[in-house]
Amino acid sequence: MNKLLCTLLLIGMSSVPAFAQSTPPAPTAKKEAAKKPVKKTVKKAAPAAAAAAGGALVADENEEDLGEANIEGSTVTDYQCELGNKITTYTNEADDKYMAIRWKNSVHRLRRVGTSTGANRFENRKYGLVWINIPSKAMLLDSRKGQQLANECRNAEQQKAFAAKRG
Repeated sequence: MNKLLCTLLLIGMSSVPAFAQSTPPAPTAKKEAAKKPVKKTVKKAAPAAAAAAGGALVADENEEDLGEANIEGSTVTDYQCELGNKITTYTNEADDKYMAIRWKNSVHRLRRVGTSTGANRFENRKYGLVWINIPSKAMLLDSRKGQQLANECRNAEQQKAFAAKRG
């Protein structure tokens, strides 16, 4: 009888699923979702034209790589700005669509952007640099951070006009 009882008990145990024997219940999907934030990854497609042309692939068309600035044969203009900042610009009369600036020992190439006011505005979206030059002064902005890098920048001509205006 003992043998029969043990056999029945073993048969009964073998029909019980293995996970039900000693594992705690699994958390519900609702609780699991509340604990872990879902991360979404978005991959930007590279522009097909740049890939076909063999050019550098750019992640975003707004951050186009303008290449290295070639300052050979350029007209050099030095600007003195408030807070002791200094900027040097390099322009080429044959190509007024681009210019280069030296800011903190780095030379960046910028592209002209049209304005409704007639101000000379140049940008390098990859680095977030914006150079605005009006007749009385110029300024360098960081478009990514939304702040001024250098303000009240004046070249020699602008300094003379500013001094004459002040008195």
